Amino acid sequence: MKTVLLPLPGNEAMAAALLAQPALAGQAERGELMVRSFPDGETHLQLLSEVDGARVVLVATLDRPDGKLLPLLFAAALVRDYGAAEVGLLAPYLAYMRQDTRFHPGEGVTARYFAETLSPRLDWLVTVDPHLHRIARLEQVYRCATCVVHAAPAMAEWIAANVPKPLLIGPDQESQQWVAEVAALAQAPYLVLSKTRHGDRQVEVSRPDMTRLSGRTPVLVDDIVSTAHTMAETLQQLRQLGANPAVCVAVHAIFTEGAVELLNGAGAAQVVSCNTVVHSSNAIALERWLAEAIQNMGTR
Repeated sequence: MKTVLLPLPGNEAMAAALLAQPALAGQAERGELMVRSFPDGETHLQLLSEVDGARVVLVATLDRPDGKLLPLLFAAALVRDYGAAEVGLLAPYLAYMRQDTRFHPGEGVTARYFAETLSPRLDWLVTVDPHLHRIARLEQVYRCATCVVHAAPAMAEWIAANVPKPLLIGPDQESQQWVAEVAALAQAPYLVLSKTRHGDRQVEVSRPDMTRLSGRTPVLVDDIVSTAHTMAETLQQLRQLGANPAVCVAVHAIFTEGAVELLNGAGAAQVVSCNTVVHSSNAIALERWLAEAIQNMGTR
């Protein structure tokens, strides 16, 4: 069965990089999908590649997801109409995982709603480090097969190669397990802070232990960075303590407007991210691991 990678708009570079990886080179081809909007805002799709009997991999990272969801659902239905034998989704960033419970009366559990919307259209899903907290595994809400690729090995490689004498710092107890994994792979020490959130843009972070920072380069590591207020608060504390300038590393660079400038203003020596979301900070490539995951999903 041939494999066709079909990138949705904005995901062309990721699809090209995947096809260059040993796991997929010579075994997959790129498909073409034209997506445009009618004057009234409705979406028009046209499939320009043959997919009959093929395993189709839709490539669509899902940051800012609301405008991306309908084209993705339509694309999945379209390739089925034209005979695709299997439809998978590579979504390096998977949206709507943080609202995984009702925090206040009247709220919806949008993590579950989003999964219920996507699952019927897909045979499988590959993503990178989704925000799992009260939902422990994607299988609890997704009814298709799922595979989670961990960014820790790639992050550790980058840190070991680019940061002298790193000390990894996690923002809160939720980050303990995966910050510990990155630190172990990078052969570096780590510490984890505590965080109290007072609102979307108000965060209080515990003060790091200065004795652990001596002679080290602090590396602030988080999975999703959006407003960057947690990292900025930690950077300010580090600067007050006289620590070396810190490097900020994110798995998913959601970065709202002004977030990177906030980090730079708070004293960040460098801001880098994995390429799960297209951003100027992308420095850590995950295609090697993503290509292997796609190949493995096809052998199930």
